Amino acid sequence: MKKQTFTLFAMLLMFVAASAQTVTLTFTGHDINDRYVQLDSVSVTNQTKGWSETLVWSDTVLTMQHGTGIDETVANGGFELSQNNPNPFNGITVVNLTVADAGAVTLEIADVNGKIVETHRVRPEIGTHQFRISLSATGTYVLTARQNGKTSSIKMVCNGTGNGNRIEYIGIVETRCTTSLRLKSTTTNPFTLGDEMEYVGFATINGEMMEGQRVTQAQTASETIVLAFAASVDGQSCPPTVTDIDGNVYNTVMIGTQCWMKENLRTTHYANNDTIPAGFTSDASNTDPYYYDYAESGIDLAQRGLLYNWAAVMHGATSSEANPSGVQGICPDGWHVPSNAEWIQLTDYVSSQSQYVCGNDNNNIAKSLADTSGWTERTDDNYPCEVAYNQSANNATGFSAVPVEDFNGSSYNDAGDSASFWSSTASGNGYAWCGLHLFYWNESVERYNIGMANGYSVRCVRN
Repeated sequence: MKKQTFTLFAMLLMFVAASAQTVTLTFTGHDINDRYVQLDSVSVTNQTKGWSETLVWSDTVLTMQHGTGIDETVANGGFELSQNNPNPFNGITVVNLTVADAGAVTLEIADVNGKIVETHRVRPEIGTHQFRISLSATGTYVLTARQNGKTSSIKMVCNGTGNGNRIEYIGIVETRCTTSLRLKSTTTNPFTLGDEMEYVGFATINGEMMEGQRVTQAQTASETIVLAFAASVDGQSCPPTVTDIDGNVYNTVMIGTQCWMKENLRTTHYANNDTIPAGFTSDASNTDPYYYDYAESGIDLAQRGLLYNWAAVMHGATSSEANPSGVQGICPDGWHVPSNAEWIQLTDYVSSQSQYVCGNDNNNIAKSLADTSGWTERTDDNYPCEVAYNQSANNATGFSAVPVEDFNGSSYNDAGDSASFWSSTASGNGYAWCGLHLFYWNESVERYNIGMANGYSVRCVRN
């Protein structure tokens, strides 16, 4: 009996592999807090074959045929399990089930020996439904759905341990009012396994049409593709880019609830088109604004930005410790110079997230904020959390701080050593706060008082 069960299981795996000739992609949108976002449309581009198509809500599933494969979903009358996401997974994953007919559905999970480890029965309405899968042991499993004589199966790989073996119903993702509606879009364009594909989602979030982050990958199997948006459905949003008065375009990054520029400011004009004079002075009592453009080897202007003294940063505004600061200063319309309190909010958030912390010390967050290149090299294996050690592991937050040759009031620091950013908060006697300072051999971040005549970098944060 055991041999027969294993044979049936092996045949099932062969069936799953054979079905891979048809690649079915299910698209879903998530905001910055990993909450569901309804997609208005999805742009699909096959960069290898040179064609593009657009899916429009409520069609969020695309089938691509490799060679002469048979569309299993069509044969099943619209009954299909989408590939779980993520896969492989660490104990817990999510899967979508599309049903086109009324009737009870049985979901079963079998291990590599063909043993049923969990069963769940549900009577869903017509549409696409989402389930959470939890498995207590590592291994390869097959999830099978059955309804009215129709069967759909996927293979799942668990690399971690969840809280027991469970199948939990999360809720309906998409409602289908009638079986006459087409359940998915099937492209007639050519597709070969391994083609380089690009996917871009578009959604209306808090009344604003937004473009999601692009996903580019070689497509080799069916899967659920999560299209992420740099915004929150509760009202906090982060456009992909911002443009200053000079026409410079800056990429952005959402960290916690703050939307930051991920590149250093490089404007020579204020938002009202007033000119910022070029030059510098080491006179700490000077209140004239200046910027300084310098030619640092190996780092172009788009990466390093310009250096500014505090007067240039503030554009006549008074010191602010508020959060948000309320000081537009040198920043584009809709953006402002962060106060010291806002820099602290950033570093406190990063310290609270384990994926951004190096080692077991919550203070070790410098690597997660530093860019992946340009730093003075350090190779001491005793200090793996230093910014300059294994730089390819930096920048988990996406903040992308680059080392620049900042001006300390009388001379310039060595290129590759540090990254320093102004705040809108004065500290008295010709000094203001450097809201964030990274040094190549440090593991943690610093902030300290600096002379207002110094030349430091600027990052703006969205209002």
